[in-house]
Amino acid sequence: MRSVSDLLWKRRRYSALEPDEIFLDSQNLPSFDTAHMEGRIERPLAPSVYRIVLAGALLLGLIGLSQTFMLSVVAHDELATWASENRLSEDSIIAERGLITDRNGIKLATNATASTSALYTAALREYPYGESTAHVVGYVSYPKRDQNGNWYQDETIGIAGIESLYDATLRGENGTLIVETDARGERASGYVVRAPKAGRDVALSIDADLQEASYRYVKERADASFIGGAAAIMDVKTGELLTLVSYPSFDPTIMSTGVPQETVQSYIDDPRAPFVDRGVVGLYTPGSIVKPFIALAALEERTVTPQTTYVSRGQLVIPNPFNPDKPTIFRDWRAHGAVDMRRAIAVSSDVYFYIVGGGFEGERGMGVSKIYEHSRKFGFGMKTGFPLEEEPDGVVPNPEWKAQAFDESIWRVGDTYNTSIGQYGWQVTLLQSLRATAALANGGSLLSPVIVKDEPAAREELNLDPAELEVVLEGMRMAVTEGTATSLAIPGLRVAAKTGTAETGARKEFTNSLVIGYFPYENPKYAFAVIMERSNAGTALGASAVMRNILEWVKVNRPEMAQP
Repeated sequence: MRSVSDLLWKRRRYSALEPDEIFLDSQNLPSFDTAHMEGRIERPLAPSVYRIVLAGALLLGLIGLSQTFMLSVVAHDELATWASENRLSEDSIIAERGLITDRNGIKLATNATASTSALYTAALREYPYGESTAHVVGYVSYPKRDQNGNWYQDETIGIAGIESLYDATLRGENGTLIVETDARGERASGYVVRAPKAGRDVALSIDADLQEASYRYVKERADASFIGGAAAIMDVKTGELLTLVSYPSFDPTIMSTGVPQETVQSYIDDPRAPFVDRGVVGLYTPGSIVKPFIALAALEERTVTPQTTYVSRGQLVIPNPFNPDKPTIFRDWRAHGAVDMRRAIAVSSDVYFYIVGGGFEGERGMGVSKIYEHSRKFGFGMKTGFPLEEEPDGVVPNPEWKAQAFDESIWRVGDTYNTSIGQYGWQVTLLQSLRATAALANGGSLLSPVIVKDEPAAREELNLDPAELEVVLEGMRMAVTEGTATSLAIPGLRVAAKTGTAETGARKEFTNSLVIGYFPYENPKYAFAVIMERSNAGTALGASAVMRNILEWVKVNRPEMAQP
């Protein structure tokens, strides 16, 4: 029997149904869009779905807990080391380069410290003598970082000159800096693990002030009439160079930094080639500066004696057997009259040396083979051993050279005549001319030019006859007192010299001006050579004018050099 409560429960649980809820027709149906899920009856999720979700959540939780355990317990030491390494990094402390000085300790390349970071400094190069020493001293390339701050060049590297040749000596050793970074990756602190070791100094043989003065005088003359020039002075006993200048030149500071770019580009575009060291790699037709060496060769070969005299009427006429009306004429630069060897050197008689070299009307002459042999003995046509640049060999003409250069096997007497006066195929460098002159001045020791102070020079003894050599030296002294080099007649400074003028250009419309010599005459100490390149034919003031200015500077500022 049901109780009253059961009956009340039933009544609350069920409600009466209205007739319109049972009997539905099309008139009382709601308007549902069944295509869009309207009016459909919702179905509850199955219990299995909840079990799957719960199981997945538990699994993810277990994985997270296990990873936390691995990171914090199992791999703690390893990860702590990684974290420390990520916080600490290694950087370079750039070593300061050694100084480059002249023979008296004057600085030619020094360091100006410039801060480039809060944690390290880098030394920038300074070149106090600028363009005047650029070809000798050279320039550098500074350390470089990429956009991420990583070094891809962590040393200051020498690019040219002494900076390059003695780079290993000058460079030194970089130090090491440990840098700590904060959470943002910024440097917080740093400490030095290994201090940098500065490079060693290099002392050169050149005299900085003499170098600057020589450069100034070459520049002044070149800007007036020539496209460029070079000058050098050598100690005839040691081979040390006291000056070696080339113009035009460049600013080594600008070349080291690369700015301003417009100036660097102007150097590149300059048709006068300022990067070419004319004193070392420039090749020039020597002209009459070879005549003292040709004269000495003629004495050694017994072709002539010092007293042998030839008459120069201004030309040498060679008959033409095929056309007598058109003889071949080899001209002198003027009619000198009767000249012996000393005077022929002094006045630079071409006719005299035509005959000495190639013969004429019964005079046999040396011939080209002997000219070649003796010229090579004095170092013409071969490298001098100077270390700063890759030197060219040069050329002393001979039949083998002609066959190769012109594909012509016939060597004519006219070729010998022109070779005898330093024309035709001759090509020499300033340093070749300088060391050959020094060998005359010092009695026959052929020295390799030296640019580093107290460095021994390579030496070759030529075994010259003192009496024959004296004849040639007297001729060079006469050139200063009464011949072609009278512009070098400086009171209180006795000089011996030989000038040269070499024709260039397709129509011989240009000339190079050269001079070689030594001083003091009685007790030779220094040899010199100057080349002024490419002026219009007939230009009066050239290499001799430059050398006079240099010698006058020496007399005033270095009087000890002028004393016998």
